[in-house]
Amino acid sequence: MSDPNPEPRRPETHPPVYLDHAATTPMVPEAIAVLTEQLGRTGNPSSLHASGRAARRVVEESRELIAERLGARPSEVVLTSGGTEANNLAIKGLYWSRHAQDPARRRLLFSAIEHHALLDPVTWLGKEQGADIVTTGVDQDGVLRLDDLRDSIEGDPRSVAAITTMWANNEMGSIQPVTEVVALARPHGIPVHSDAVQAAGHLPIDFGSSGLDAMTVTAHKLGGPIGVGALLAVRELDLMPLLHGGGQERDVRSGTLGAPLVAAFAAAVDVAVRARESEALRLEALRARLVAGITRLVPDAVVNGPAEPEGRLPHIAHVTFPGCDGDAMLMLLDAHGVEVSTGSACTAGVPQPSHVLLAMGYDEDAAGGSLRFSLGHTTTADNVDRVLAVLPEVHTRASAARALRLR
Repeated sequence: MSDPNPEPRRPETHPPVYLDHAATTPMVPEAIAVLTEQLGRTGNPSSLHASGRAARRVVEESRELIAERLGARPSEVVLTSGGTEANNLAIKGLYWSRHAQDPARRRLLFSAIEHHALLDPVTWLGKEQGADIVTTGVDQDGVLRLDDLRDSIEGDPRSVAAITTMWANNEMGSIQPVTEVVALARPHGIPVHSDAVQAAGHLPIDFGSSGLDAMTVTAHKLGGPIGVGALLAVRELDLMPLLHGGGQERDVRSGTLGAPLVAAFAAAVDVAVRARESEALRLEALRARLVAGITRLVPDAVVNGPAEPEGRLPHIAHVTFPGCDGDAMLMLLDAHGVEVSTGSACTAGVPQPSHVLLAMGYDEDAAGGSLRFSLGHTTTADNVDRVLAVLPEVHTRASAARALRLR
């Protein structure tokens, strides 16, 4: 029997089929053009001379565009290095500030399916800062259980420092009831933050009408560059800074702003939001083509998350292949030039079952046999067909390797 996990190779006649857009999506041409143009610019946006003022103008015009496209005021856009920093600033900054004002505010409420960019700082606050972490469960589709959250709030609302819940899950694509969460928190004056990294550009997002106090977005999920993002935060929100220095960004996020990155971020947001409706329809059709092909070729495959389009993102298909190891399938697909991701988090090089699937009620075996296919602006019908063309062989080999290992 041949090695089920060969060294990755690339077909000589085709470029890779990239279906990992939920991890990062290629930059759109408009963002590349802006970034390329701005990289030659001289000047620190905080300097007072002409070059500095010109750089500042680029930053502020970009901030205005980001705010307009996401339904915020320019003064509410706090620029950061990306989603992880924005999430850390939101949850740590809120907890420290609220707890300092009232030591009784020790509880942090968050969902069981948050990205590690929130899961880890929340866990750290519990272990190192004495926060009382309350995890709200999800249903079998990966959607927050509002009754559980309501019970957690109403049990002792004055002890809640903040609530955070993602807008849409990065593995399942399941859309979360953000509006309802805000409605539960508002009567008690509890601030709510949402990680909208996966949702922005794919769902209609209006920060101002959402009722949220803070929201995270990042450029590289939208077709912008890696290394820039933003925390949208209402002016009244009291955040304790993570970084101290020059006092940039409302004295909440010190550090010299990268005008080229910010400009490219704004260009990507502009493109994504303007094309959102047509692109959502196109991606939904490609996803349907992919899912139909997978379930036809592998009848026991299980498509996870909400079945109806209105309950999920249009570009993510999360599939469990019973009797297979997700990592083996990933490497076998990669050997055929198809790039996807598993539904598992990998810590220090050791694969672990996805905490999202475990929270949804899957056992570790099923959680370890899943793949996430995420589509984007470069995905074509030919890409989908190439995946389906190699899937039967990949599935057969992965199943045989699993059976052999379990003997």
